[in-house]
Amino acid sequence: MAAAYIFEVLTLLTILFSNCLRGAADEHTHKYNDGEEVVLWMNTVGPYHNRQETYAYFSLPFCRGSKTSISHYHETLSEALQGVELEFSGYEIDFNRDVPPTAFCMVHLNEDKVKAFTYAVINEYWYQMYIDGLPIWGKVGEKDENDGKYYIYSHKKFDIGRNGQQIVDINLSTEKKELLVAGAKIKFSYEVNWKPSVVEFKDRFDKYLDPKFFQHRIHWFSIFNSFMMVIFLVGLVSMILMRTLRKDYARYSKDEEMDDMERDLGDEYGWKQVHGDVFRSPPHSLVFSALIGAGYQLISVVFCVILFAIVGELYTERGSMLSTAIFVYAATSPINGYFGGSLYARLGGRMWIRQMLTSAFMVPVFVCGTAFFINFIAIGYHASRAIPFGTMVAVTCICFFVILPLTLVGTVVGRNLDGQPDYPCRVNAVPRPIPEKKWFMEPVIIILLGGVLPFGSIFIEMYFIFTSFWAYKIYYVYGFMLLVFTILTIVTVCVTIVCTYFLLNAEDYRWQWTSFMSAASTSIYVYAYSFYYFFFKTKMYGLFQTAFYFGYMALFSGALGIICGTVGYVGTSFFVRKIYSNVKID
Repeated sequence: MAAAYIFEVLTLLTILFSNCLRGAADEHTHKYNDGEEVVLWMNTVGPYHNRQETYAYFSLPFCRGSKTSISHYHETLSEALQGVELEFSGYEIDFNRDVPPTAFCMVHLNEDKVKAFTYAVINEYWYQMYIDGLPIWGKVGEKDENDGKYYIYSHKKFDIGRNGQQIVDINLSTEKKELLVAGAKIKFSYEVNWKPSVVEFKDRFDKYLDPKFFQHRIHWFSIFNSFMMVIFLVGLVSMILMRTLRKDYARYSKDEEMDDMERDLGDEYGWKQVHGDVFRSPPHSLVFSALIGAGYQLISVVFCVILFAIVGELYTERGSMLSTAIFVYAATSPINGYFGGSLYARLGGRMWIRQMLTSAFMVPVFVCGTAFFINFIAIGYHASRAIPFGTMVAVTCICFFVILPLTLVGTVVGRNLDGQPDYPCRVNAVPRPIPEKKWFMEPVIIILLGGVLPFGSIFIEMYFIFTSFWAYKIYYVYGFMLLVFTILTIVTVCVTIVCTYFLLNAEDYRWQWTSFMSAASTSIYVYAYSFYYFFFKTKMYGLFQTAFYFGYMALFSGALGIICGTVGYVGTSFFVRKIYSNVKID
């Protein structure tokens, strides 16, 4: 199974491009002849308010249909990682053939089964099924407010719309309430009604989307507001820095006309004074270069996945988004090695193999470590989110046999092509003492303040993204996401440049880590916002859902921090090189 998963990841690019060309991306053709088998897959069941706390459908004492074999089955790596374990329902469904109300099994209720079903009804359990890749949701049962007793729905009615040879619409009705009482016999039944439909196959997912929510006026307003913030911030930064630097250039040019005695007695201060230390290698340069390399890779992954989602509508295929992200991450490993390895070489690093390993495994270790921790809780809960051992082996093999070699290639190329330092200033042999400065000019304060504006430009979009992942919404406005990502990049660069200029003007040359962390601090505010969202916007409860939520939100915030930190450092690095190359200081 692990080998099959690896092969699937390696061949996903071909499938992905074929998706964009033909509009469908499944192991099946989505076309049926009259009388051909249509499979109803039972997926998961779980509490409505805890979307990620899911269990196998047959973990509740439901019974299967009489049919025992099917002609096809397929499970992908991304489905296994997401806890999608499809089980055959046993229902006999054939294309374009109605099924009258038919009993397929009977359940004899004992005390344990009554407790299981009652617990599910009390906690508002819903189940999810699939037919031809289309999700279907149904409610297990309900409590009668009049008599206070608990009932379960025993009949499923499927109304399936077809357009030619393709299934384009499915509606489920749950009927026939049966009282949950020990000793009762509940007969489960189903019926299928086929109806012609004018819905095109490419539009069949439109019914699951929520345009009123995602294209709400406040969403458009937030984009416009962020765009105006970008214009204002870019103009403000340009005006302040150019005017300030122009004064500095004039003052420094005047200083060059003075003799040594006049210069020593003059009032010299500012960013010029640290020109001999500004390009000094930062502490922990190995970790720093690994973070920058990982940031370049994550930026590439986000950009590519958003483009593929816009072109190929990945949200319409189960697990395709995660599969695409895994493949793109593995394929972009040379980017990580190139930029991380070349930066480490320019910083004078000698342990390049250790740096390459750190860069290659930094993000996978954090992701796998968090998933491994949550997996223990999932196993304790017997939840379907528990990742199978074979899937863990497949992911490990991808890391060692795909990501690591590609990162090594990128590191070697980066060190040889772009590993020589070409700074405009010489670095002093002895570091210059950093003078005392006001408390608000300390790097810690600058770092904490640096993430406020970038977070302000995206926090509305965070609400829509959180709702799509933690609630029952399908995110499909990836054009919005690309625009917000672009806005975030511009705002982050501008804010980080301002923060760095204030730091250098205070004669503090520790700008590398400060520029990275001041931009990365955006993740602190995103994670803080996730607490607000959890307690005030959701009704989640329980150890499993809480650990799942805050664990993966920590990963999301951390990845966003690495991305923003890399963007901030790269923009600031260009700015620093520019100002020191335009002033004659040696």
